Amino acid sequence: MESSNTDTPWLDRDNNKPFVEIRGLTKKFGDVTAVDNVDLEIYRGELFCLLGGSGCGKSTLLRMLAGFEFPESGSIIIEGTDMSNVPAYERPTNMMFQSYALFPHMSVEKNIAFGLQQDGMNKSEISDRVHEILKLVELQDFKKRKPQQLSGGQRQRVALARSLVKEPKLLLLDEPLAALDKKLRKQTQFELANIQEQVGVTFIVVTHDQEEAMTLSTRMAIMDAGRFKQIGTPTEIYEFPESRMVADFIGSANFIEGRVSEDGADHVLVETDMGEVYIDHGHSVVSGSKIWVAIRPEKISISKTPPEKAGPNQIHGIVDDIGYLGDTSIYKVLLENGQIVDVTSPNHIRPISRTHAITWEDKVYLNWAPSSAMLLNS
Repeated sequence: MESSNTDTPWLDRDNNKPFVEIRGLTKKFGDVTAVDNVDLEIYRGELFCLLGGSGCGKSTLLRMLAGFEFPESGSIIIEGTDMSNVPAYERPTNMMFQSYALFPHMSVEKNIAFGLQQDGMNKSEISDRVHEILKLVELQDFKKRKPQQLSGGQRQRVALARSLVKEPKLLLLDEPLAALDKKLRKQTQFELANIQEQVGVTFIVVTHDQEEAMTLSTRMAIMDAGRFKQIGTPTEIYEFPESRMVADFIGSANFIEGRVSEDGADHVLVETDMGEVYIDHGHSVVSGSKIWVAIRPEKISISKTPPEKAGPNQIHGIVDDIGYLGDTSIYKVLLENGQIVDVTSPNHIRPISRTHAITWEDKVYLNWAPSSAMLLNS
């Protein structure tokens, strides 16, 4: 990622202090440890995603940040102040719930103004704030409508406006796009990121949707069984996973078990039962050790034409199944050893005829670049 340290404050910790610091945080429900001694630093202006499957602890962590749950041990520091045991109403945070929780009997503008009225703000200032936030979320023309008269995407923006109008320093969002259909969710992901950039408020988003987290976040934390498995930018998480769990959870990957046969300064050679895998970047591995190689489906080239000469990173098989998605095709290729390899190929050229396209039972040849494979020690 090509950014300055202003855009990536976590890379310049000498000159940037974390806005949110989580230290040794633990939360139990009976005998179940929902959040297990985690540490995390989030910087001002970030859009940070907590990503994981159901029951991984991400929502519990968000609720502790909000003040709806209190930890067994550890601390939550926001802007230098320990908030671990501070009630929700005294924290500089606001939370946007998955259900949106809009008042059905109130108009859009009254829904947005409600929290300000509860705080005793004067009518003139409330009117100004509501007007500005309606412009921000582009709902000026819908301010008199009731929630049931709005689309799902519009209701989502009302909920966001109501959360932002109180000008929190930290906004917590629990599955904010889960109620939207797939097409609208994709569109709204960019809208949400643009709004966050305009207001400059630090966002922490909980989601189980990998694509959503990749699109939205400056950085993300992958959670499993109450712990963080990896923290990094979307590019770091996807291209440089630190474990098989992360590689498998984010996107798709083909996993090949092998043994390190050569450990060079700038390359690693791995012997597998489907041939040699050559990786042209150095890793901390030991010759002779067992290891996993992961290759993303889109990094593999597929062809009906055999390669001109044999070499590493080449395998062949039979097309066992095809998923045609229009812009891309997913091929499941059965190898001689019985393993299935997934290959994703963009349909950037329309085939001359049906006979030129790769189809079921075709013999195909697969290869990938030396930089495409990932070594996983765990």
